[in-house]
Amino acid sequence: MWSERVIAGEIARQTLARKCVVLVDNCNWTGHECDVLGVTTDLRIIDVEVKISRADLKADARKDKWWHRQWGRYNPETKGYDKPPDIARQWPPKVWKHYYALPAEIWRDELIEALPSPKSGVLLISQKPGEFMRVDCRRRATPNKDATRLTPANAVDIARLANLRMWEAYRDVERERDMNKHWRQRTLRAEAYCGAIIP
Repeated sequence: MWSERVIAGEIARQTLARKCVVLVDNCNWTGHECDVLGVTTDLRIIDVEVKISRADLKADARKDKWWHRQWGRYNPETKGYDKPPDIARQWPPKVWKHYYALPAEIWRDELIEALPSPKSGVLLISQKPGEFMRVDCRRRATPNKDATRLTPANAVDIARLANLRMWEAYRDVERERDMNKHWRQRTLRAEAYCGAIIP
């Protein structure tokens, strides 16, 4: 039942629609993947990472977006590089607020410890039979006070990407419709052919 697209769609419609002027799915504008990237009305970035399993959530802490990787210096004595330890980030680069969104039925409170940052928020999606999907905030995201606002040029760049994604989605719907029509016609022709040769 749950998929990344379903969860991202509900987050976009229920949680971010009033707060954001632009929403883009599967976006790398920040330099790292955002399942949903939102640009707020005051031109700040909200990054929502969608997870559909506990293992996927736990594995997120290893992503580069959570680490400032440092280059090592050459050590002539060892004839190798001394690599300093990586530094954990509290927020992904350029991000004002970061959330995880996942189905409520896979959430356990001990998963809070598996999150790469205590600053990340948690959104839980649930649906009872015969009801609409519901998004509940399990933990609010802490804002990154150092996150800079987007410039107008940045906002236009992200809006252009959202616009292109919309047209790509329209194209995909048309392709799907054409493909269904094609296979429906082939099925009808095959049924007519079989009906003609089999009494």
